[in-house]
Amino acid sequence: MTPAATLAAAQAATTGPGFLSPTGVEIAFVLVGLATLGAALVTVTTKQLVHAALWLVVALGGIAVEYLLLTAEFIAWVQVLIYLGSVVVLLLFGLMLTKAPIGRSPDADSGNRWIALGVAAVAGVALVWVVVDAFRTTWIDLDGPVQGSTKVSGEILFQHWVLPFEALSVLLLAALIGAIVLSRRTDPADDASDKGQR
Repeated sequence: MTPAATLAAAQAATTGPGFLSPTGVEIAFVLVGLATLGAALVTVTTKQLVHAALWLVVALGGIAVEYLLLTAEFIAWVQVLIYLGSVVVLLLFGLMLTKAPIGRSPDADSGNRWIALGVAAVAGVALVWVVVDAFRTTWIDLDGPVQGSTKVSGEILFQHWVLPFEALSVLLLAALIGAIVLSRRTDPADDASDKGQR
């Protein structure tokens, strides 16, 4: 074997997969990502609060599908159980308990749309840059064994991320208590009408 052929074989072995020959899983990943992005955009632009919550379900479900495509099955089911099964249900209960308007809410827009869009664009660019910089040469073997094992994820979560995990649970509890308090508050006009009926 000539040295040139040996060098070409070594380069082919070290270059890894490329972007010009995507697999079916990679194409599905991109399509689901675009659908998730569209659902997220509808979530923050609709003027109907209940529709925003339901589109949030679609966006969070799309993220769970992305985890499944990345062979992180445990993280995908945690996404479904915690976010779809808890956070969105908590949001819907908060909307129902606070008697939020069901139809279009023209007062839902605070007028800061362009500032929010600029902040979102800067945050999105920063997030993409950090992720691309951190995982530039990392490739996931989608045909190999499942990556997101329960043991490794549990060790990382409860050793290094236990404080944010507990803070999130306290935040959700405070949101639920706040929704109950707001739902029990009565207007003075309602009190006057109740006294007048007696």
